[in-house]
Amino acid sequence: MADANAAVAVVTVSLVLLGLSSGLSLSWALLPVAVVVFIFILASGLKGRDERAHLNVCVLVLGDIGRSPRMQYHALSLSRHGYNVTLIGFLGTKPHQDILEDDRIDILPISELKGLTVGPKIFRYASKVIFQTFQLFYVLMKIEDQGYILMQNPPGLPAIAVTWVASRFRGNQFIIDWHNYGYTIMALTHGQNNFIVKMAKWYEKLFGCFSDHNLCVTNAMREDLRKNWNIKATTLYDKPPPIFRETPLKLQHELFIRMGSTYLPFRPSPDVTKEYMELTAFTERNTQTGAVTHSSGRPALLLSSTSWTEDEDFSILLQALEEYEKFVEAGHKLPSLVCVITGKGPQKEYYKKLIDSKELQHIKICTPWLEAEDYPVLLGSADLGVCLHKSSSGLDLPMKVVDMFGCCLPVCAIHFQCLHELVKHEENGLIFKDSKELSEQLKLLFSDFPSDQGKLGIFRKNLRESGQQRWDENWDQNVLPLIKEHCD
Repeated sequence: MADANAAVAVVTVSLVLLGLSSGLSLSWALLPVAVVVFIFILASGLKGRDERAHLNVCVLVLGDIGRSPRMQYHALSLSRHGYNVTLIGFLGTKPHQDILEDDRIDILPISELKGLTVGPKIFRYASKVIFQTFQLFYVLMKIEDQGYILMQNPPGLPAIAVTWVASRFRGNQFIIDWHNYGYTIMALTHGQNNFIVKMAKWYEKLFGCFSDHNLCVTNAMREDLRKNWNIKATTLYDKPPPIFRETPLKLQHELFIRMGSTYLPFRPSPDVTKEYMELTAFTERNTQTGAVTHSSGRPALLLSSTSWTEDEDFSILLQALEEYEKFVEAGHKLPSLVCVITGKGPQKEYYKKLIDSKELQHIKICTPWLEAEDYPVLLGSADLGVCLHKSSSGLDLPMKVVDMFGCCLPVCAIHFQCLHELVKHEENGLIFKDSKELSEQLKLLFSDFPSDQGKLGIFRKNLRESGQQRWDENWDQNVLPLIKEHCD
């Protein structure tokens, strides 16, 4: 971690120089110095005013809590060790049931303010940041005393600066959990040379130094933070919680029955009827004995999950599926596919229209949104996972692959800079660079389906035998000592 005092001095001097260059008088230009001095004096007076504050931790995400699994896992881990958690964020998607039922976790929802809807784009964006600033500062000053505020970044604008100021007022420790760099995500839409992107990078790099402690998701990011941002961070890899595991066949069948009521690809062929059998596209249950088996000639279940954003190009998967269709029609011994793509996001409707335009005879595609409790069950039922996440910074790893590995589900993942920290090519999956390479991998992996003697079976066996670490153990080793050292 960079020296916070030095960082404060840098930003204060920057604001003074900016004021002088803008034509302000010396007295007005020196106003930031007075503000910073006031904050530090007030913070010193507030520290330690509640002797029980060390048992309280605020977990903050300026986003949808239900779509922020890592921050939910943080909250559950803190609760498991006896800490009272205030979980702040947007209530868009239902959080996991464990969060809702935990007496030590209080959810404090904040509004997803949009800003003004008229005027130039930069003015509308600035108004959104200002509105969020006031709301977040008010909430952080209103909650009871906290030992820590643990904040997800991105999104960090304006959360990093606001949380730092509130932490100095309240006298608590401030942790940033770096999932990625926010400015790199903005650059996907606006370009690296956009003024707003450049300002976002300056802001993130400068105010990121103000935190008391830092976590990050990869060793590559830890090294980049140290080398280019002068920030010392602890790597906390994403690890799957116990809910991600291989799904027993009986639970698979129950899920397929429920999904079949809404999604056609999960239903059995209308030509297939069997006496005393309850059928899905993948399984059949004897209604007299209750025994569940895989259906003969069942399709392979291919699964991908996404937030439908610019860092995932699903046209690559669609092109690969079209090539796979050609392999089947050319006489290759390959199963039909049911491709399930889960998730919500801004580009979903665009890709749904693209999917609907495809005329595939041996492949069915559906794009459901699953409840948090059903998602791991579906992952544990699938035959192969596909990941199209290309990190905007090249420094974060896709949590969806972590979850897939927790279910012992082999993965085909698109290549980027630090993917090797998670996916081991030819060991727990395959890495591809384009749609042609992915289509060849699909053909290779499904050539022996449903036998477990081919590559797909070997990858799954390797995952079963890997003894992979779970979230609780990982968190206890890397985060709990930090919390205990500074809060107890």
